[in-house]
Amino acid sequence: MAKTPTSRIDRLLSSMGYGARPDIAQMARRGGILLDGVALRDATHRIPLTPDLPARMQIAGQALDPLVGMVILMHKPVGMTCSHTEDGPLIHDLLPARWRRRDPVVSSVGRLDKQTSGLLLLTDDGPLLHRIIGPRHRITKTYHAHLARPMDGTEGETFAAGQLMLRGEATPLASAVLEVVSPNEALLTVTEGRYHQVRRMFAATGNHVEKLHRERLGGLSLPDDLAPGQWTLLHPDDIALIFA
Repeated sequence: MAKTPTSRIDRLLSSMGYGARPDIAQMARRGGILLDGVALRDATHRIPLTPDLPARMQIAGQALDPLVGMVILMHKPVGMTCSHTEDGPLIHDLLPARWRRRDPVVSSVGRLDKQTSGLLLLTDDGPLLHRIIGPRHRITKTYHAHLARPMDGTEGETFAAGQLMLRGEATPLASAVLEVVSPNEALLTVTEGRYHQVRRMFAATGNHVEKLHRERLGGLSLPDDLAPGQWTLLHPDDIALIFA
């Protein structure tokens, strides 16, 4: 049986963005850190990092944030950027401010460009992030595209052939699946994540994407009741759907 890891309280809470270690020590002395309803006044005390710790621990009257390994499902709105540092509205602005100070850092799993909405994952689990975006795993991504002009009927065959070359690329795109929704709308499922890939694919057929929305990642779909700008924490069963 694997041994349960432990951590000093000040080190744990500092890594979760609650403040510097002196701040955590002061919070503990004031009785602001509770475990099972009991105040922990010594911030150097070590505690087991069990999965149920966030349900048992309170910080300044609020439940402890998720431990390392959290996965966030966000409905990314149009107009926000998947970055920590760029100018303008950022997806991280939608999360608790202290999460920007977490170590490991919370990063988006791949990117959606500023004008693309839909399903976006964020996590502090590096191995999981690379497992999802790594080309070896070929995780599918499904986008709903609204086009400027009606399709001519050849797009599905072109995308499925696995021979489409995008301008500036050295290798052809992998085969992709097109499902026509209406003359100007389609669902496109790809397994790669090249720069502005879906927009460039339709541009290569002489069309222009006016609106783009990601609906699915692997077997995980964006919930109908999750409005733009909202997010939720994923359960391990939900995470498993990505690889189903």
